[in-house]
Amino acid sequence: MSELHSVAARMVAKGKGILAADESTPTCTKRFESINTESTDESRNFYRNMLFTCDNLAEYISGIILFDETFHQKESKTDTLFPQYLESQSILPGIKVDRGLQSFNNHPEEKVTVGLDGLDERLSRYYSLGARFAKWRAVITLGDGIPSDDCILANAEGLAKYAVLCQQANLVPIVEPEVLMDGIHTIDTSFDVTDRTLRTVFDQLEKHNVDLEGIVLKPNMVLSGYNCENQASVEEVAQKTLECLTKNVPSKVPGIAFLSGGQSDELATLHLNEINKHDTNWNVTFSYGRALQQSALKIWAGKSENARAAQETLLSRAKSNSLASTASL
Repeated sequence: MSELHSVAARMVAKGKGILAADESTPTCTKRFESINTESTDESRNFYRNMLFTCDNLAEYISGIILFDETFHQKESKTDTLFPQYLESQSILPGIKVDRGLQSFNNHPEEKVTVGLDGLDERLSRYYSLGARFAKWRAVITLGDGIPSDDCILANAEGLAKYAVLCQQANLVPIVEPEVLMDGIHTIDTSFDVTDRTLRTVFDQLEKHNVDLEGIVLKPNMVLSGYNCENQASVEEVAQKTLECLTKNVPSKVPGIAFLSGGQSDELATLHLNEINKHDTNWNVTFSYGRALQQSALKIWAGKSENARAAQETLLSRAKSNSLASTASL
C-alpha cells in the first residue's frame, strides 16, 4: 500500500474522525470576540494547545487540520512544534492550503477558491515540516439563479488541480466541496445542487488522473436550508445524503468525512449516526470544526482555570461523534 493510501485509510479509520482547527486569524478573532477574549498570538496558541493536549484525544481523532500560524506554534510543555507533537500522539497533522474566496465572474454571491499559485512549493515545504494531508475548501452558494454551472465547474477544476499537486507532494488531499445550507430552500433543492456539484467534482478528479484511493472527501450533508419552514427529519437527511453520495462517489474513495456547516452540535452528531445505520461503500465519519469546538470554547471563555473543563467537553464531543461514526449512539 502506498503512503498516500495508508494515510488516507488512517484518516477515516473506524471510530475516528478529523478535528478541523484551521480557522484563519480573522475567523478565530470572531470566535474569541464571542467569549470576550482578545485574539493575540499568545491566546490563540494557548487555545490550540488546550485542544491538542486533551488526554486520550487520539482514541477518537485521527488527524487535525491546522492553519499556517498553528503549524509554526509549539506545545507548551515540551516546546515541540505542533505537527511533531501531534505525530507523537499518533494524530496526523494536516494543513489548510487554500487562500480563501473571491467573487466569480463579478457575481457578488458566487465565489471561487484561490491559492493555486505557488502551491506546489508550499505543499513540499509543509510535507517537510511534518504535514501528511492538506485541505482545500470550495464554496457553492444557493440563491436566485445560482449556482451557475460555470461556477461549479471552476471550483471543481480548482479542487482537482489542488488534489494533483497534493499527491505529487505525498500529501493526501481532503477534497471539500461545500454546498452552503444558508437560505430557505428545501432539502430537494439541496439534493439537486449537491448532486450537480459532486458529479462535476468527480468528473474533474478523474479527468486530472487523481488517485481516488488517496483522497478523503469532505462534503456537506443534504439538509433543508437553515431558514426553510419545513425542516427534514433526521431519517430523511440520512436517506437523501446517502442517495446523493451513492450516485456520485466511486467506491475507490476510502472514506467520507462530513463537514458540520452551521448545524448544531447535537444535529451534526445525530445525522452522522443515522447515516451510519446504512451500509455504504466507504468509511463514513466526521471532520467537524464548530461542532467539536464550540462547547469547549464557551466553557474556556479565555480563562486558563477553565482549560481542564473545556478539554473534558471537547473529549465528550469527540467521543459522541466517534460513536456516531459507527452508529453506536
